[in-house]
Amino acid sequence: MTTGKQTGVPEGGLQPMLAEEEHGFATIPIGQGWPQGLVPVATFAEAEGASVIALAELLKGLDIPHQSGWAKITIGANSALESVGLSAAIATALAEKEISSNIVAAYHHDHVFVPWDRRDEAMDVLRNL
Repeated sequence: MTTGKQTGVPEGGLQPMLAEEEHGFATIPIGQGWPQGLVPVATFAEAEGASVIALAELLKGLDIPHQSGWAKITIGANSALESVGLSAAIATALAEKEISSNIVAAYHHDHVFVPWDRRDEAMDVLRNL
């Protein structure tokens, strides 16, 4: 992947893609079984239990305590695991507009979770980065 020297942004732009569904964050405490029917978008093992990102409606339907209100934006440009500065460029651009962001780096793409009510504004920021 070729990136701009100062920004970490791939040449050709980020190619952000907005998911239509609202997402939520939850924790499955240590010792609690995995809820049947839970299909996460992402998980991460933490000392407090398994952090889970999933569709908010699914978490609600399974009666899993969660924080909803998040939009998922996938960065369509491939991001190499060893790339430098991409997450920082994204977070900085969103922070300049006072949009909070939670970035999950996966193997092929980065995924940015922003407040649901600011998703369109966040898309504009990322398209112009």
